[in-house]
Amino acid sequence: MAHEIKILTETELRALVKLDLEAIDVVERAFRALGSGDVVMPPILSMAIPEANGEVDVKTAYIRGFDGFAIKVSPGFFNNPALGLPSLNGLMILFSAKTGLVEALLLDNGYLTDIRTAAAGAVAARHLAPREVTTAGVIGTGVQARLQIEAAHLVRPFSRVLVWGRDAQKAQRCADDIGRKLGIEAFAVADAEEVVAQSQLVVTTTPAEEPVLKAGWLHPGLHITAMGSDQTGKNEIDPAALAAADLYVCDRLSQVEVLGELRAAISSGVWQKGTPPELGDILSGKHRARTSDDEITICDLTGTGAQDTAIATFAIEMARQKRSGTAIIT
Repeated sequence: MAHEIKILTETELRALVKLDLEAIDVVERAFRALGSGDVVMPPILSMAIPEANGEVDVKTAYIRGFDGFAIKVSPGFFNNPALGLPSLNGLMILFSAKTGLVEALLLDNGYLTDIRTAAAGAVAARHLAPREVTTAGVIGTGVQARLQIEAAHLVRPFSRVLVWGRDAQKAQRCADDIGRKLGIEAFAVADAEEVVAQSQLVVTTTPAEEPVLKAGWLHPGLHITAMGSDQTGKNEIDPAALAAADLYVCDRLSQVEVLGELRAAISSGVWQKGTPPELGDILSGKHRARTSDDEITICDLTGTGAQDTAIATFAIEMARQKRSGTAIIT
């Protein structure tokens, strides 16, 4: 029997899937499913290739009720820029949840991962940030720094952004890009502490192995989304900050204990608060969210296979509606 597989390129996927409220809602539904227990999600498969300064992550999840499930392969080879190649690429494969047959190849080169990661940050901001945010800050100057702020602005429309990075020129370029994109004031500052002091919402988007945000900088009415720590050894947030926060939330406990900010807090001995809630627990009502605008909240995002299945399913639905992509018959 003939079987059709849809192939979509990065260019086609960029035309179909945007960073907007619809994408944020798609990712939020994935977190709600995680909170309800309607997801089968194995641990992340991660492999280092030290000779090439590379790593490969594989994530997947089956969400009950979905027609398909995605397997995402995400390589990062960090010597590539010297070869004139991007550091990150990858693809998603969408399978039928009924037959196991391949339904689609999404050759996105990491684009869908960028979108779902930024959308996850917006979900965290929507449910954990103070109701009124006038100034947002970002520590980091890469693609996610820009996208996280863009996504957060959709759910908390702040009027000013502060950017800090180790490279002042990159920080200025990042601020300029954000200002143009969002049509708001955006400034590069010389001190990360200043970013935190003046902001109600801060996102950290670095590959740091030593904290770039200190516990002593916390102040009432602050929300932090930490999304840079996704490998053993990374650590953006001072472990004492997790202990000091009124509410610490993670995307997947089994992941943050090994890869996220909680790993460092546990290993340093400062974490004594027991099992933290997952973002899905907040969305499903199993655990309280922010209870006042004066609380300090932290959300630790390592990225989940459920997000990948959700965004891949959304992409193929859009492709079918728009009759986009190339079909091959096997």
